[in-house]
Amino acid sequence: MADLPPRLLPWASPEGKPCWLSTDDPGSLMSRLADDLEDEQIECGEQVWAGARAVLADRAAGERAVRFALTRATESLGDLLRIAHSRGQRMQWQSPENAAQN
Repeated sequence: MADLPPRLLPWASPEGKPCWLSTDDPGSLMSRLADDLEDEQIECGEQVWAGARAVLADRAAGERAVRFALTRATESLGDLLRIAHSRGQRMQWQSPENAAQN
């Protein structure tokens, strides 16, 4: 198997820096842990999205509720963008054009 590029993990270091996994085994323990966390983050994002839509639809929602919903939505969006970036890198690596070069 060709060397895989490092994988962007769905969490950051305590300093907020990206974490990367370097492995040739996409089924490794750390890879599976990252896959599981990505699935949880996607599910959480769906729940946050539903909650934010409900707050925005409520004309009586106050500033605190709207700010809370926006804060959670922003956090979830960051998680989902990290997942999309990571998966996009892996899909690009697994593309037929890349496979033909390796």
